[in-house]
Amino acid sequence: MEKLYPLKFTPILKERVWGGDSIILEMGRESDSVNPIGESWEISGVQDDVSLVSNGFLAGNDLNDLVEIYLGELVGDSIYERYGNEFPLLIKILDIRDNLSLQIHPDDATAMERHNSYGKTECWYILGTSADAKIYLGLNRELSAREFYDKCKNETIDDALNIVKPEIGDLIYIKPGTLHAATGGILVAEVQQVSDVTYRVYDWGREHNPKTAREMHLDLAIDCIDYTKTDPVTLISKDGTIENPYFKIKRLDISNHSYKESYSFESFIIYFCTNGECIVKGGGVSEILKKGENILIPAGMGEYSIEGKCTLLEITGKE
Repeated sequence: MEKLYPLKFTPILKERVWGGDSIILEMGRESDSVNPIGESWEISGVQDDVSLVSNGFLAGNDLNDLVEIYLGELVGDSIYERYGNEFPLLIKILDIRDNLSLQIHPDDATAMERHNSYGKTECWYILGTSADAKIYLGLNRELSAREFYDKCKNETIDDALNIVKPEIGDLIYIKPGTLHAATGGILVAEVQQVSDVTYRVYDWGREHNPKTAREMHLDLAIDCIDYTKTDPVTLISKDGTIENPYFKIKRLDISNHSYKESYSFESFIIYFCTNGECIVKGGGVSEILKKGENILIPAGMGEYSIEGKCTLLEITGKE
């Protein structure tokens, strides 16, 4: 079996009513669509949307097939024991131009019982923002389930939501059950569990127009929502580090050379370039990593280096 090397993947673009053109213009993606692009799935193990390798002798192979072949050599032994042949994370870029629906994600137990899926713990890293940008994050006061339901139905729920002004470099932790939405021009790097389960509870009036209506999930969400008052400051990391039971994110500023050893992580390592450019060398290959691009370092690859001047998110799994 040939030696593993740093893997790059073909992005999967998703049209979204709230999207824009920043993923195309700023992140260098290509699309023939005339509709707004809201998401680019950079590294995905989600069924029916599994990423394909774009470089080296494994080009064209899907990620979950590689996990099944290389096991812990690719993802780490303990992580393979926990997740099996499904890659455990989903890495995205979001372009939130218009109103993202107010939504929550279920936890593991609920998602497995209802959807045979993992739950959805996620983090947002702010890549870009505009003067009009805002993020809704949790409730500014405690509500009962009935109060919340009524406020969604009569379109007054926004007065009960915390509003955050995002800044580039903010890392926002969104736990299952946390109400969240955003609008106004925000470019986000999203790291999350391998899940596509989202419960929309309010869609800013679009749900009442037959031309814009999307499926809503208020009844499903009502017993999953955190109705307590949330202090958004506690969910925002300014130093670029967040760790939870599913993954760890650490922001790195590379100014010249950085030498690393994959075995020390006991996990795959993903590097998301948020600014600048670098060269990643390891496994006998050399790959350029530009702003908005991702690369996956296999857990068993061994020594590798990062050369250049850039800012990276270093993302690892948890056993």
